[in-house]
Amino acid sequence: MDDIAVLIPCYNEELTIGKVIDDARKALPEAVIYVYDNNCTDRTAEIALEHGAIVRKESRQGKGNVISSMFRDIDAHCYIMVDGDDTYDLGSARKMVDKILNHEADMVVGDRLSGDYYTENKRAFHNAGNNLVRASVNLFFHGKIKDIMTGYRAFSYGFVKSFPILSGGFEIETEMSIFALDQNFKVDTMTIEYRDRPAGSVSKLNTFKDGFKVLATIYSFHRRYKPFSHYLIYALILFALATGFIVPIFIDYFKTGIVERFPTLIVCCFVYLASMLLVFLGMILNSLRKADKMRFQNERNRLAAEERNEGRNQ
Repeated sequence: MDDIAVLIPCYNEELTIGKVIDDARKALPEAVIYVYDNNCTDRTAEIALEHGAIVRKESRQGKGNVISSMFRDIDAHCYIMVDGDDTYDLGSARKMVDKILNHEADMVVGDRLSGDYYTENKRAFHNAGNNLVRASVNLFFHGKIKDIMTGYRAFSYGFVKSFPILSGGFEIETEMSIFALDQNFKVDTMTIEYRDRPAGSVSKLNTFKDGFKVLATIYSFHRRYKPFSHYLIYALILFALATGFIVPIFIDYFKTGIVERFPTLIVCCFVYLASMLLVFLGMILNSLRKADKMRFQNERNRLAAEERNEGRNQ
């Protein structure tokens, strides 16, 4: 098992990958550096080998698929993930790693948004999207993470080996944040320096396409992780609609003693019934979620014991 593993997912980053590897080695000389080639068509893999990184291939396209392979293949006491585009300053890597190794956190988030991100990043829709995602995740999952979509993070062994990756693309960072909040992992934030891509380096993130995927991920995980509140929202909407239509019927009835819109009354009763069923559905799914969280906690305890035994054997 490595003490520290630096994970660099890459797709066509020949202009910057060499510098990122050199910066990682300077910041963490004892770390093992892994570069995963996600179907690169340039010299990324060749340059990474020249700079002393371990290069592996991931044929399934998408950042989530790359990270899934990384987390499955590599065993380490501490993992630090960084993009290969040289937008993150690795000078803060040591402090992030220390928080993991000292058991102060299970995930340390490199926070771009509290630093100079808005000055360096000239893409207005990216900035607005980051703010929207941050507000949504923290609202729905009661978190205080300041940068949800950053690609610069450090992780503990327990987090990496228990994280069930479902996303295949750039929405993976949002999934990590939601999972950490829902499972009550210790999450810390560290403000980092951010710089925009150098000339000639092109972002693979599609603002609108990938942005919608991220929002869909938030919706999906809110339904999965917070079923009671999720279905309660729909139940309240149906209750309000039914009430809006049924109140005039009762007003007319008390005035005239006659129900003039009987079909509307019947439909409203069925809508009330649907609202009640959604509440019961949310309660049932919430009970199942609690049972899943208990099983997951047992798995976390097993992984923690496994890591301690590995440390003793070393």
